[in-house]
Amino acid sequence: MKNIKFLLIIAFIATLGTGCDKILEEHPQSQVVPSFFNSPSGVLGGIAGVYNDIRSQWGTEGFTNEMQVGTDEFLLGASGSGAVFTYNGLNGSNFGSAWGVAFQDINTINGVLQYGKTIDLPEATRKQYLAQAKFLRGFWYFYLVQTFGDVPLHTEFITVASQAAKRDPVAEVYKLIIQDLTEAAADLPNTPTAPFLGKAATKPVAQLLLAKALLTRGWLNNTAADFTQAATICSDIIANKSTYGLDLWADYGDAFVPANDYGKETMFVSDHVLDAKYGYYSVGGAASGGAAQNLSPWFTNWNYPNNSGINSVVTSSGTFSSSGTSLMVRDAQYGRPYIRMRPNSDKWTTGTNSGKNYFLDQAFTKRDVDSRFANSFYQIYISNVAVTNTATATNNKRGIGYTTVVGQDTAIWLPDFEVPGAPQMVGTRPFKGIVVPPSMWNNGIFPALKKFMDPSRGANFNDPSTRPCVLYRFSDVYMTGAEAYFKAGDNAKAAELINVVRKRAAFRKTNTTAQNTDAATAMTITAADVTLDFILDERSREFFGEWQRWHDLVRTRSLVRRVQAWNKEAAPYVKDFHMLRPIPQSQIDRTVEGPPFPQNPGY
Repeated sequence: MKNIKFLLIIAFIATLGTGCDKILEEHPQSQVVPSFFNSPSGVLGGIAGVYNDIRSQWGTEGFTNEMQVGTDEFLLGASGSGAVFTYNGLNGSNFGSAWGVAFQDINTINGVLQYGKTIDLPEATRKQYLAQAKFLRGFWYFYLVQTFGDVPLHTEFITVASQAAKRDPVAEVYKLIIQDLTEAAADLPNTPTAPFLGKAATKPVAQLLLAKALLTRGWLNNTAADFTQAATICSDIIANKSTYGLDLWADYGDAFVPANDYGKETMFVSDHVLDAKYGYYSVGGAASGGAAQNLSPWFTNWNYPNNSGINSVVTSSGTFSSSGTSLMVRDAQYGRPYIRMRPNSDKWTTGTNSGKNYFLDQAFTKRDVDSRFANSFYQIYISNVAVTNTATATNNKRGIGYTTVVGQDTAIWLPDFEVPGAPQMVGTRPFKGIVVPPSMWNNGIFPALKKFMDPSRGANFNDPSTRPCVLYRFSDVYMTGAEAYFKAGDNAKAAELINVVRKRAAFRKTNTTAQNTDAATAMTITAADVTLDFILDERSREFFGEWQRWHDLVRTRSLVRRVQAWNKEAAPYVKDFHMLRPIPQSQIDRTVEGPPFPQNPGY
């Protein structure tokens, strides 16, 4: 196939050091031929090259838009560049960056699997290499089938370009995915093993992806056996968590501490590192949204340096208006303001949800006992620049003059409740910074997602993040298992698994033991509470912003219903056919031999 043949310039790695994030040497190949895979280093290089390619999507701007914008969770920010993902104008010409990468990598893996069986390696090592390859093929095909439906199915290494292509049925694609992931899980080690250290695929990672694939296929076909098998797999992972070195952190927020990126809750990542030998970064390189850069900390960040005037006011129409000297300057802690997307905090004015917004009134409703809101979003910005305000300054309604103290004063407070006197007063008390409650949030000022922030940037804080993109966390085993048990008709077991996640969310280091016990009780649910919408809301609370939402809504056949219920931007445009994305137009145009390559209906 001309459009997915492996004739691009691909960096294959000849030798791995201590892990997939420790690539020692790259040998660019203008063309990959079978002889490339006739040695252990070639097979290992093929696998490492595919791992390398995953970072070309997760953490980049287009792919992040694809997975999150136009769902119930996110609206566009003031500088939002993903308007097509609100379904207005989405087509094959403006979608599909991962299509070519996925098929390119599948072809590479096919080469590994086809020729790697005979390389001179100890049997245990060969089995691990081939298991890694099967996992990666299953990984990419699972993305493709969820996103596009019927896709070309290839299991042989393509060496001769072709201009003919066809789409194979979803059922056949799932058959290969489940076979690959089952075989991978059988042969992968329980914990990361050289040369695949860090957080590359292991037995429980392959099992989780297998459970997700079975669950998704079960939703498509209403197949009870798939739900039961997915539930059993998740329960087995949990039962053997100590063997796998996996567990939940006691505090939800600890899952997002940079020092814990490779800790016990993290299962699978896309690595990003600073050294140019291993990645695509250059210090001071004026990072943009592509080039396999991890810019995930910045996409949901509002423009705090330019939209935080010390004497900001509320206009006669009730909207926030920045006025006066900015209370903040850009720094490493609070990150680079891209303003691409924002939490869905717009209230509906009509219908069942009139007066409500998804962010506070549906997803994060128990903020007094559920720590996930506070651990996921910035609400307080501490002054990082001294700003002097005079009593007579324009729009200063406080009646006093003062200078903010760096490192001590609160410059911006974004409470999750209304505050009388905002933005300059708290009741009758003058506030040195500004207070911006929910009624004043808009596409330019809102709580920023802080899970992925990377303060390590230091003086070069505009550069990409070197933190990994975490694709799967251990809490997803509980939530995937709960959904599978729910579909299998066992709400009691579903509630049991969800309660593990919810009770963890109730824990706060600042609480007393008694307070944590009371909070856990308040967060406990019963079997009667378990519904599809409850599961989706719980996944939102647990995984907000973690590249899962679009597939969550598509898998559960809930996309159109949930978007129409909550997303004011996308509701007018979303249709049933949007449950699949458009086939890239380049694929259709390049298929010039044999039958035309069909587009998905509606596009």
